[in-house]
Amino acid sequence: MNYQVDQKGYYGRFGGAYIPEILHQCVGDLQQNYLKILESESFRKEYRDLLRDYAGRPSPLYLSRRLSEKYGCRIYLKREDLNHTGAHKINNTIGQILVAQRMGKTRIIAETGAGQHGVATATVCALMNLPCVVYMGKTDVERQQPNVKKMQMLGAEVIPVVSGNMTLKDATNEAIRDWCYHPADTFYIIGSTVGPHPYPDMVARLQSVISEEIKGQLQEKEGRDYPDYLIACVGGGSNAAGTVYHYLDDERVKIVLGEAGGEGILSGKSAATIQLGREGIIHGARTLVMQDADGQIEEPYSISAGLDYPGIGPMHAHLATVRRAQVLTVNDDEALEAAFELTRLEGIIPALESAHALGILPKMSFRPEDIVVLTVSGRGDKDMGSYIEALEVISVNKTV
Repeated sequence: MNYQVDQKGYYGRFGGAYIPEILHQCVGDLQQNYLKILESESFRKEYRDLLRDYAGRPSPLYLSRRLSEKYGCRIYLKREDLNHTGAHKINNTIGQILVAQRMGKTRIIAETGAGQHGVATATVCALMNLPCVVYMGKTDVERQQPNVKKMQMLGAEVIPVVSGNMTLKDATNEAIRDWCYHPADTFYIIGSTVGPHPYPDMVARLQSVISEEIKGQLQEKEGRDYPDYLIACVGGGSNAAGTVYHYLDDERVKIVLGEAGGEGILSGKSAATIQLGREGIIHGARTLVMQDADGQIEEPYSISAGLDYPGIGPMHAHLATVRRAQVLTVNDDEALEAAFELTRLEGIIPALESAHALGILPKMSFRPEDIVVLTVSGRGDKDMGSYIEALEVISVNKTV
């Protein structure tokens, strides 16, 4: 079984490039050049130097002793929350802006949900002195104010989107419209393994530094370079793609992904795309999409802005369909409980997205000898409003 993208941009039957005619030239140029750029010596050196000296890589692989004791195995946390800007997103934005420069692009646009990709894009645009426009749903602007202010402080123009349910899907729609109006000078830095080919593959390759480091770190700590389980949250899928990239062909490694159940997959308020989706096309790729009988996109919901998306990256749609990955649904309340558990057991406040990976642990049965690597994709600073609200509810319930 081949789990990587083919020459036409497909993972099995998922992927491809379904784009308006006006974008054919710029997407075609990217398809023809991205691998040449990524594999060039000059790119590799500049990218690695920036990851080390600017982003702070390698990120630690931390043995969580108290989580390990509770769940009866050896649980390592891949600490992407310790990167510059607070998440894995910086790995991708550094790489893509270097690609943009080499392609002669002079203006950067991006979409963002939780705000971490927007902050990471604004950060590298400040670093490289390029103008930056970030599209963000109005709902997410309101619930992610700290990240909005960071983007503005970094010099980005943040444009609130008021269509749809005003979240990630709608921000992506507006970013694509912008791209259609400015195809010649604009580079669209997509934040996840979604969109038309070559974006899913390019983002996965840039994030694969995560699994590359895991291999070396496990060899040093455990005397072998592979775990028994890899666990990550999945929305669009970039941190998950990076976590599993170098292990896709290693059948010794079980892949378990946590998607956002919202208030329950049957509640009508969910973002469990793999569980609820059907094949369709969204934002330039064929994948699993939450849609009604007429093919209209259904509005997703999650407490986590970064997982609040009605599609899934084509890589993950393929991995789930061929059963290379097991996908579990983690509801809002389960994610909150998992976030508080990690905070109180290990003194680490995770992002709500990462809490959906942590929410997988109670659903699994591990053996004492199992080695588990779980990616903490981001830190929880941006989600303190949700956490404070949850704590207030807990306090009221205890009082009652």
